[in-house]
Amino acid sequence: MTVPESTYRVQLRPEFTFADAAGIAGYLRDLGIGALYASPVLDATPGSTHGYDVVDPTRARPALGGEAARQELCALLKELGLGLVVDIVPNHMSVEVPKANRWWWDVLKHGQGSEYASFYDIDWDRGPLLLPVLGDDDAVGELTVEGDELVYHDHRFPIAPGTETGTPQEIHERQHYRLIGWRRGNAELNYRRFFDITNLAAVRVEDPKVFAETHGEVLRWVADGDVTGLRVDHPDGLADPGGYFRRLRENAPDAWIVAEKILHPGEPLPQSWPVDGTTGYDALREIAGVFVDPAGEPGFTALANELGVKTGYHRVEAEARRLVTDRILVAEVRRIAAQLRDVDPEAARQAVAETMIAFPVYRSYLPEGAAHWAAAIDGARRARPDLAEPLMMLDAVMRKNPDSELATRLQQTSGMVVAKGTEDTTFYRYTRFAALNEVGGNPDRFGLDVEEFHRLAAGREAGYPAAMTTLTTHDTKRSEDTRARMAVLAEVPGEFAQAVRRWTARRGIDEPSLNLLAWQTLVATWPIEPPRLRYYLDKAAKEAKLRTSWTDHDEAFEADVAAWPDDVMNDAELAADVEAFVRRIEGPGYANSLGQKLVQLTAPGIPDVYQGTELWDFSLVDPDNRRPVDYVVRREILARITDGELPEIDASGAAKLLVTHKALKLRQEHPALFRGYRPLRAEGAAAKHVLAYTRSPDLAVAVTRLPVGLEAGGGWHDTMLPLPDGTWTDVLTGRDAASDVAILFDRYPVALLVRGDA
Repeated sequence: MTVPESTYRVQLRPEFTFADAAGIAGYLRDLGIGALYASPVLDATPGSTHGYDVVDPTRARPALGGEAARQELCALLKELGLGLVVDIVPNHMSVEVPKANRWWWDVLKHGQGSEYASFYDIDWDRGPLLLPVLGDDDAVGELTVEGDELVYHDHRFPIAPGTETGTPQEIHERQHYRLIGWRRGNAELNYRRFFDITNLAAVRVEDPKVFAETHGEVLRWVADGDVTGLRVDHPDGLADPGGYFRRLRENAPDAWIVAEKILHPGEPLPQSWPVDGTTGYDALREIAGVFVDPAGEPGFTALANELGVKTGYHRVEAEARRLVTDRILVAEVRRIAAQLRDVDPEAARQAVAETMIAFPVYRSYLPEGAAHWAAAIDGARRARPDLAEPLMMLDAVMRKNPDSELATRLQQTSGMVVAKGTEDTTFYRYTRFAALNEVGGNPDRFGLDVEEFHRLAAGREAGYPAAMTTLTTHDTKRSEDTRARMAVLAEVPGEFAQAVRRWTARRGIDEPSLNLLAWQTLVATWPIEPPRLRYYLDKAAKEAKLRTSWTDHDEAFEADVAAWPDDVMNDAELAADVEAFVRRIEGPGYANSLGQKLVQLTAPGIPDVYQGTELWDFSLVDPDNRRPVDYVVRREILARITDGELPEIDASGAAKLLVTHKALKLRQEHPALFRGYRPLRAEGAAAKHVLAYTRSPDLAVAVTRLPVGLEAGGGWHDTMLPLPDGTWTDVLTGRDAASDVAILFDRYPVALLVRGDA
């Protein structure tokens, strides 16, 4: 099996192609990376900036350079000794531009007679395929005919053979599809989609023929040795994730396979999946959490309550999930409920909805993980005792036949409800302390203690040593350095609360949760350009769905939110106050960043470096985190470091690149050092401010945590880190290491130690 020692994620797009990736391959090798990790590379909808909207899985994307450029990139990576990990999307395909997707176009043209009709999860029993693309139903009068196509503004649709005569409206009524108003989609759609995105139609990869057609090209690359690893997007949307992974492993026995499976704290990865682990959101939660001070929780809870931000997490989450079942995924819930025979349709719908609202994890995988299903049913019964009978029948059907259509669809959809309700709604409403509001996170658990971190890290080494670990991805709500600075706020809750009161009085946002989120975001990303912050706050407001949303706009409120960044930064006194506060937390934020980065790069698992984050990166949610990366600057800094420079910890971020490079190079050149895991425990007055462990007997890692509290306590005093016998060298500085922590950390707040000449 080809397991890389590390990966480096790049976001391919028409502005950063296969050739551009080849252009940085040498830099990645010099940085110490083991494999280039690419966003989806198959042909995507025209103009796509991310590639998850695949339209043709049988060819490399022409907008990235096509097959020839792909082959050139692969040849170069092999020459440099780098692997290639490719992101694949088995759950859905884009139908936004029907003609760009020849399979979908054929289904629209020939209906159930199409050879591709079974490729998509369409409920043909409900009549023609509904396409919610019109401004409203009356807009059907705006249809025109051009040749053998129906045209609505920029949208084109095929006309079935033999139906070409008559007015556009008459022709429209004879097709295998119907064009309807876009607002009807959530309630009436008769094809499964990706979450609530009607432009992404779900694909039935559980069908061996569909699997072969959608995976054949990528698997050819694996067989040729061009691709060494696969990152599988959103497996929870599949009918049978376990069966899918077994088939994938059979076809790619030597590939490194990681699944984008979001695990709830304490939830194990299904044992039946033949994968190397997750894509690392569980590791992100643990690593980031150990740098958050639990003592800050009461202060932030009090501030949120004072401002009017709801602090009952589970109540907020239930409300948000109910919004999803009752208004956004209505069609999906009804389709599931229709499978519950001999039950009043409305009672069945409510029973299905309440069960998904109560899910403790993203989904169950019956019969595996039956405890999660039982917890969901119990939660639904407690919330709605009046639904006892339909819930009992639902439970009976699920347990008796976990392969039934009802069971399959409910499990597929529960993950959608959790993702839309929790990640995309609750995390923008429950803004008490936003550093915890991350994919795979649990915002009501304020931080992680050192002993729990050790237990979880040891568990990863024992169970999934080749799982990916990450701190930043294209899906994170905020980048690792943004979170690291935000984590400092947990150490100064009183100071931050006073500042928020002053700032809000001067220029607040008239929605409490967004107001508190905005101030946290501003100090965590300062100095951020107003347009970036404006876009983020607009997205946050619409995702929260409190005062405005993507579909129902409060124009006056949106205008006020849009004006906020400029208003704050153009108010000299207010901006100066914010900047002074940022200067107070900036240094500790840098320490947190270096600490969590070294932990991620050295703890159990295969670390991924998201593009550009080898320097400071204070990004927010996509598309902010997909901005272009300046590799010229990074090459220059790396050259200075390889020449022996030990940079200062300053705004350049060079110190982070030093830590990243030294750790990656050590993994690259001495992989045997990164095996095993044992805690190291400091002793003395400031022992709680040290997180340390060994991997092999010859490698030790130590980092500083809770730096504000450390400074407030007068520093390290007599704190010692007892190291195993022998002479130890700090790889970061080249100096002999000391057990006296004050000496160990006198240059950097982190240390990477090797014993003897190891």
